[in-house]
Amino acid sequence: MFTEAKLESLIIDLLQKKGFEHLSGKAIQRDLSEVLLKDDLRDFLRIRYGHVGITANEIEQVIRNLEQLPSSDLYASNKTFMEWLNDGFVLKREHAADKDIYIQLLDYGIVHRAHQAAEAVSESINLAAEDPFVGYSTDRNIYRIVNQLEIQYQEKRIPDSILYINGIPLVVFEIKSAIREEATLYDAYKQLSTRYHRDIPELFKYNAFCVISDGVNSKLGSFFSKYDFYYAWRKVSGYEHDANGIDSLFSMIDGVFEPKRLLDIIQNFIYLPDSSNKEDKIVCRYPQYYAARKLYHNIRIPPTNPIL
Repeated sequence: MFTEAKLESLIIDLLQKKGFEHLSGKAIQRDLSEVLLKDDLRDFLRIRYGHVGITANEIEQVIRNLEQLPSSDLYASNKTFMEWLNDGFVLKREHAADKDIYIQLLDYGIVHRAHQAAEAVSESINLAAEDPFVGYSTDRNIYRIVNQLEIQYQEKRIPDSILYINGIPLVVFEIKSAIREEATLYDAYKQLSTRYHRDIPELFKYNAFCVISDGVNSKLGSFFSKYDFYYAWRKVSGYEHDANGIDSLFSMIDGVFEPKRLLDIIQNFIYLPDSSNKEDKIVCRYPQYYAARKLYHNIRIPPTNPIL
């Protein structure tokens, strides 16, 4: 059993081993109402689009575009943001004579190259690669895990941990201790869906999904989902037996937060309908993810001895 502090420390340690740099929220100099790590976003855009001469003013325009999404209509803003995150958007240049820039907030090249490499190996040896993400490391994204970040909006709140990529707060972790009977996993969900929704909606404009954990049980889901739609991620590669208890925390970290797989999930396995009267946002479950990836692989690289 873990206290909340020990569980938070364990999760941070596991994410550090995945390549996420740990920062204490107290060490970050910023206005308390700001939830973007702007220096990280500036650095990423400067490096990613330096070859086309992106200017400092153009980088600031990208940041303004993100900040100007209204938190008053949180679902609509998150939907717009997820479209930008997945599909990119066109940035008009500071000087009209310059060609517009197609901006992507995350570098998904690592995902595409990993799949291409796996397919090339499969074609050469006639085997299906079990996990295309293992051993492929070229990556230009900036990964951080930030804990105890004070956010002041309607009220001051301090989420347990926030996972950032390129300065964007994509995953929020809320932790409770299984030791404390009065603090349940459902309480972690209510903290996100009620208190944070009311008091710091600005944070969730940029949210891909949330994680709730008490150590024994760890689940992920959309910020807009009901509690019943949060679920465990019980496999790492899709081939092993389901993990339970504390092992399901490790399987979630290893299965979801391998950076290349995390990018794959964010880009390809989160669905918001084009039109809906409800706040629908669907994050894939692990059986769906691994089944879809295997099907895709088999279509691209058919088995050499199919069963008729």
